[in-house]
Amino acid sequence: MADAILKLEAEVLRKDGIAHGFFGRRGGVSDGIYASLNGGPGSGDARERVEENRRRVAHSLCCHSLVNAHQCHSADAVRVTTPWALGTGPKADGLVTDQTGIALAILTADCAPVLLADVEARVIGAAHAGWRGAIGGVIEATIAQMQALGAQRQRICAAIGPAISQAHYEVGPEFAARFLELDPQNTRFFIPAERPLHHYFALEDYVGARLRAAGVDQIEALRTCTYGREQDFFSYRRNTHAGTTLYGRQISAIALSAPRQG
Repeated sequence: MADAILKLEAEVLRKDGIAHGFFGRRGGVSDGIYASLNGGPGSGDARERVEENRRRVAHSLCCHSLVNAHQCHSADAVRVTTPWALGTGPKADGLVTDQTGIALAILTADCAPVLLADVEARVIGAAHAGWRGAIGGVIEATIAQMQALGAQRQRICAAIGPAISQAHYEVGPEFAARFLELDPQNTRFFIPAERPLHHYFALEDYVGARLRAAGVDQIEALRTCTYGREQDFFSYRRNTHAGTTLYGRQISAIALSAPRQG
């Protein structure tokens, strides 16, 4: 019997007119290293399997379209007005829309997916927040695009989905130096590792701090580690440590649905 789809939800996004989910690796049709709900068209997995996996995610959200950008660890965010074909999206790491039925998808395998919504304005956003995008400003760019559609920062709710935890995110001295040069207070996101001059980095906490600094106060972090839960989530770093550069991508998505009447 096939596994059921693994879909986590954030309480902060359980709102009328909002459908969302942080999907794990269970409940799809891919096999081998990509087993089973791999949503990444650039992963090396068979395209027809990726398409079926994405169809299942869209169906779970009651959406007709699931779109993701060509993620490149940038600080760029774009507005989605109509869905595009798989593999033809723009280069960007943030997506926003005010259109019903289009699921904005983020693909990750350790980076932090961030889903955002202003329920009153009916504007949603999604951001791919790896360390490069987060330090570069992808969260702020996504919020700015939401504002352009009528969202207000004080009304935005944000959820940070499954990502690599600090306990598994060891970084070298150059990495830490870049963050401390930007802001000495960023030292609070690092704890010493056993190797000299190495540290463990708290990506989720850093992303949360960037959200708060951008004026978003309603934030929920799922605190779910992609590295440590091999049966549930894909992890780039875990696969790299195992000696392979191949890995699947899990999907995090948010969509506007029709609000309940009455």
